[in-house]
Amino acid sequence: MFTELAAIDPLALTLAVLGIVLGGLVKGATGAGAPVVAVPMLALAFDVPTAVTIFAIPNLFSNIWQSWSFRAHHLPRGFTMPFVIAAIAGAALGTVMLVSLPPQALMVGTACVCIAFIAFRMARPGWVLPLAAATRVTLPVGVVAGVLQGAIGVSAPVSVTFLSAMKLDRPVFIATISAIFVAMSLVQLPMMAGLGLMTPMRVAFGLGTLAILLATMPIGSALARRWSPKVFNTTILIMLAVIAARLLYDAATH
Repeated sequence: MFTELAAIDPLALTLAVLGIVLGGLVKGATGAGAPVVAVPMLALAFDVPTAVTIFAIPNLFSNIWQSWSFRAHHLPRGFTMPFVIAAIAGAALGTVMLVSLPPQALMVGTACVCIAFIAFRMARPGWVLPLAAATRVTLPVGVVAGVLQGAIGVSAPVSVTFLSAMKLDRPVFIATISAIFVAMSLVQLPMMAGLGLMTPMRVAFGLGTLAILLATMPIGSALARRWSPKVFNTTILIMLAVIAARLLYDAATH
């Protein structure tokens, strides 16, 4: 474990910690989005499989906390349960892809997910999806979200965009997305352990990441009450564009 730690570039490790801090701020402010920020930054310090494995631990426990805190605001079971079941199936498939695909493909995939998230947010900021229409497509959307979560640790371009388009109240949005993330994490963690991804170093980093995330989420929640949503969202999109560019560069030069 200590040999692996010594081999990490100090600058990359600093950027990874910064990514976790920013991820905690984003999650505290919006209820989601931490993996979109943190996983690409962790991938710069380590690699995509390591980044996804590290973040699976804080992703589970932070979302359990949020799901419980907002348990009175869940959407009807007719919407939530099919989404959860489909996301579980997708996450299982995606986790197998995580250990099967080459690192460059995973880095490019992570970058493309960031770019897709940016493009959709810019192209369709006012799109609204009614609950009845959303319920009819929960199965395919859930599978795709699960595959992305399992393979690259980032499902936001599908899951968060889908729920955001429904224009849910913040408590309802947080309750729903947290339940979905918990379900996917409960599949990811045992599969990662069985596939040999959960090394002692990754578990240690995962627990450290959880501590940072829980410490910064309340700050993000407080900032969200002061900042303009437009300014906050624009800042995140710019940062994601920089991360995507760096990942594409690293994939092309390795």
